[in-house]
Amino acid sequence: MGSARLYAAVTAGGFRRYATYRVATAAGVFTNTVFGLILVYAYLALWDERPHLGGYDQAQAVTYVWLGQALFATLAIQGGGFETELMERIRTGEVAVDLYRPADLQAWWLASDLGRALFQLLGRGVLPFVFGALFFPTALPHDPVIWLAFAVTIALAMVVSYGIRFLVALSGFWLMDGTGAVQVLMVTGMFFSGMALPLNAFPQPLGDIVTLLPWSALLQMPADVLMGRTDPLFAFAFQAGWAVVLLAVGRLVQGAATRRVVVQGG
Repeated sequence: MGSARLYAAVTAGGFRRYATYRVATAAGVFTNTVFGLILVYAYLALWDERPHLGGYDQAQAVTYVWLGQALFATLAIQGGGFETELMERIRTGEVAVDLYRPADLQAWWLASDLGRALFQLLGRGVLPFVFGALFFPTALPHDPVIWLAFAVTIALAMVVSYGIRFLVALSGFWLMDGTGAVQVLMVTGMFFSGMALPLNAFPQPLGDIVTLLPWSALLQMPADVLMGRTDPLFAFAFQAGWAVVLLAVGRLVQGAATRRVVVQGG
């Protein structure tokens, strides 16, 4: 019970921390809405030329765009969450303080990042999504069970996203400069998550390959569950499987890293 309260407090702290950046949040809502408009009109032009591209009609393609804008910051698809802070703490040696806390390093940062993700979803993601639903034809379900399943996929996507970024952050134990790792995270996040184009619209066999990677659990799975294109139980199993794998690998890498902790800088 004590550990549960601790991590709940860390999650609440992560939420409150990002809630203080009101101007940045408003700017993020505006930015996501503008990018959503640009992508919607680009998608509409593309789907005029290629109707049912990837099995989507235009309303589904538009829905996909606005969902992507809602989840972009929520899931830190191109980074921008805890990972840069943790990498800096590793570089300066401050991570030693983290390792002496009465809490697990992986669980601590997971709890903190969940707080960040929840705030970004509510503070920055909901408004662009509602705007898109009000002003464009979308393919949203009426069944509350589908919405509940969709909410589960979002929660699982948060954990998968964290698992990916935790591994990137831990690379700082071996890299003197984590800039390259962060840039790789940005590129892979944009391409493999389907932010630029739905993964089912990729040419084959590339499309089949990328849908098997963990990044497809971030946007493609929630989108297809919301639009009734994927069995929710399959999506849960896929996302949970990748979450377990990534967290397990992160645990192994964390163990290897902490056994050879070398204070760099500070």
